[in-house]
Amino acid sequence: MELHAPNHWQTLDFVSDLHLQDSYPRTLRGFIDYLDSSPADAIFILGDLFEFWVGDDWIDEPQDAHRQCLDALARAGRRLALHIMRGNRDFLMGPRLMEECGARDLPDPTTLVFGGERIVLGHGDALCTGDTRYQEFRQLSRAEEWQRNFLAEPLAGRTSRMLGMRQQSEANKKASTMFFDVDDHAALALLQQCRASTLVHGHTHKPDHHTLDAAHTRWVLTDWDLDGDTPRSGVLRLRAATPGPLRWERVAAQ
Repeated sequence: MELHAPNHWQTLDFVSDLHLQDSYPRTLRGFIDYLDSSPADAIFILGDLFEFWVGDDWIDEPQDAHRQCLDALARAGRRLALHIMRGNRDFLMGPRLMEECGARDLPDPTTLVFGGERIVLGHGDALCTGDTRYQEFRQLSRAEEWQRNFLAEPLAGRTSRMLGMRQQSEANKKASTMFFDVDDHAALALLQQCRASTLVHGHTHKPDHHTLDAAHTRWVLTDWDLDGDTPRSGVLRLRAATPGPLRWERVAAQ
């Protein structure tokens, strides 16, 4: 998909990997404060807004973190353009959630056209091609039939299954000595396919700026964790500049 930025957009914010949940109250509070104060004309949340998501009927359950986050997103959505992409943890977010937030559902990948530049936005998990086991699950779980069958189960059963999958995933990570990063060849191929020069993604929790070749780069977003021993949060901000090139900067979430 291509998204052409309106002419009045001057400042864009990109965030990802919030992993919001009740057990991380400082992270939730920090994100809400950011949403309430961001000077951006548009915010792009590039996946893993929530630690996991089992279907939009979960909105009706007494999950305080979900309710507070949705209310803050709705406030933000009334004053700026809000875009939400699914990640590997919250890929079951549906139209009701987007409607309650006043957000635009952002496909992965999306090519953003802004300031004369073409920028590819993605979560990043699809580009970790070396992790073949995960890629098999990703393909399965994104299929319409799999999702229809999963969402037909009772909410309690879905929640239990998703918790089990998360616990198994964490156990596999701890047992493995390998880290599957984004494959630069896959990233470059995507950029060339989309006729774009810049890729912005999250997922890996390794914020950086990589030069792929003389004409292509990729920005990696940070994850958020204000409850752990090493607090971190941040925004990748893009500003229009006339005349001159677009200005990229990492800023602390305010």
